[in-house]
Amino acid sequence: MEKTEKLHLPPMGCGTWAWGNRLIWEYNESMDNELQAVFNLCVNSGVTLFDTGDSYGTGRLKGRSEILLGKFAREYVGANQENICIATKLAAYPWRLTRGSMVAACKSSAKRLGKKVDLVQMHWSTANYAPWQEGALLDGLGDIYEQGLAKGVGLSNYGPKRLKEVYKRFSERNIPIISLQVQYGLLSTYPITELGLKEVCDELGIKIIAYSPLALGLLTGKYSEKGPFPKGIRGFLFRQLLPGITPVLECLKEIGRNRDKTLAQVALNWCICKGTIPIPGAKTVEQARENLGALGWRLEEGEIAELDKAAARVNKKMVQNIFQTR
Repeated sequence: MEKTEKLHLPPMGCGTWAWGNRLIWEYNESMDNELQAVFNLCVNSGVTLFDTGDSYGTGRLKGRSEILLGKFAREYVGANQENICIATKLAAYPWRLTRGSMVAACKSSAKRLGKKVDLVQMHWSTANYAPWQEGALLDGLGDIYEQGLAKGVGLSNYGPKRLKEVYKRFSERNIPIISLQVQYGLLSTYPITELGLKEVCDELGIKIIAYSPLALGLLTGKYSEKGPFPKGIRGFLFRQLLPGITPVLECLKEIGRNRDKTLAQVALNWCICKGTIPIPGAKTVEQARENLGALGWRLEEGEIAELDKAAARVNKKMVQNIFQTR
């Protein structure tokens, strides 16, 4: 099938919206209103790429993340309206075993969104635990594109070796891979510094989307070694990491003071300067405004080098996604 639509990711996506399960379970009507205000502010400010997944808001909430994003997009009227790009990720659930199951999943996402999916992504690779399952799912992802159900195809949590294999598989069907999502930021440099993904993606013409660029809030400066800490596993993780990330936080503070920027804005701009599209979460207008403050300027080479050195001195980094392949 000859494609008549081309998908081009925005050149800079800092401030894009990623909404995970933790927020979903706190759902209430007032939150919906706040999130719509966040959406409107981002689009009006030129941020038009929004990322979600069919596994966000499952169970009794019936895919509420996609439902709300579609609603917000339909109801928005204003600047950049025609540039809104909604990306969703299809989960490699153990019961999704056929290429048809992926096509059906994309159709369900489109129904919840109330529109065609702009960028459809494989949420994770099964290569680390069920390599036999992945082939059919990838074939289904290609079918989605060939059937015109999505404008572009992307991947998530793939390393360079698996990425090259999938790229070859899709090239045989003339299907371009638009993007690759990986966990990346000052406390999660592994995909770039150790796996060398940036060089491979540049060679293949694939854009890197960086999720968790603020390390669950550790790089915002809101938390200290003395607490208070978030509840549950997140709090346990923060207690483990905070004592060792002082070099990065101090460097962010120094650069922020010189530029009149917050720690989060400097950390996000670093991701942009590394040639990635960071997707920080924002559940309030205040958080969205702070994210937007990372746009419209660039760190100098010396500042980037200082941050790189600080990141290299951190002895405990963020835990990598268990699905990340090599």
